[in-house]
Amino acid sequence: MPPLPLSLSFATPWALLLLLALPAWWIWRRRRRPRAIVFSRVPVLAQGPHAGRGLARALLVLRNLALAALVVALARPRKAGSERQVSSDGINIVIAFDISSSMLAEDFQPQNRLEVARDKVKQFVALRKADRVGVVAFSGEALTQVPLTTDYPVVQAAIDNLQPGQLEDGTAIGTAIATAANRLRNAPGKSRVLVLFTDGVNNRGSIDPRTAAQAAAQFGIRIYTVGVGVRGMAPVPVGRGLFGLRYENRPVEIDDALLTEVARSTGGQYFRATSPQALELITREIDRLERTPVQTRTYTRYAELFTWPLTVGLVAFAAELMLAAWRGPLP
Repeated sequence: MPPLPLSLSFATPWALLLLLALPAWWIWRRRRRPRAIVFSRVPVLAQGPHAGRGLARALLVLRNLALAALVVALARPRKAGSERQVSSDGINIVIAFDISSSMLAEDFQPQNRLEVARDKVKQFVALRKADRVGVVAFSGEALTQVPLTTDYPVVQAAIDNLQPGQLEDGTAIGTAIATAANRLRNAPGKSRVLVLFTDGVNNRGSIDPRTAAQAAAQFGIRIYTVGVGVRGMAPVPVGRGLFGLRYENRPVEIDDALLTEVARSTGGQYFRATSPQALELITREIDRLERTPVQTRTYTRYAELFTWPLTVGLVAFAAELMLAAWRGPLP
């Protein structure tokens, strides 16, 4: 059976060496015999040669207890103090999420593209253990929703809140890549990944997606692009009617060639998600990315216990003083 881990330690263990002074004091005291018998009151002398011996021993015990307790308090005992270093695999991931109005297309019945993509991305985030994850939302412009963090509930909540209309409409893929790369370029560790979900063609923004991808590659960022949408026709929202959004069947336009080029230029891959099942397989495939070791330290706070021996020492000193006032001090 392995030994139980010690939960008690001392912040200044060298102070315990002072306990060695107590035996030295005992030896010195025994050798220092008084030449006269000292009594605090004459009536005590009348009680015989052994009068007051018990009180003298009590004073000696109290003195030693007080000194030992104060030395232990000086050593600062503390409970459950530990530092645990854990080696784990981690990568820096930014998820760039297209929230243009076309993401409301209902070719993933009974859900639209946005709902399916959000569900699968949340499942992807739920699998993270030591990875840092950030979120960038984009349409006609791009905006960081969550910087790189390991606070996964915050990431999940941000993904839940993604809705078309939060930004100017359109599809600015180059701007999205540049915004995400800016978050990743100074991230610690060697592994930096951008996962970009979109359902359209780059039609907004002043940054060319190819140029943004080349710049990202210079920072060691791999880009995985995911085209979300069926091949052929899909019901796409074109306006509002009396009963909500009005849909028309229109061709699904996703620039597969551009997204493939962007991914390959950084060492990543392009995937086409034509169904919820395919999108789930894609997120699983991305989950098998190459990982690099990351060192994380976990600290446990110490519970200071020095007040207990300090209290014992002070009480012992107080008891000695009161007893000495009645009987007389130690010789």
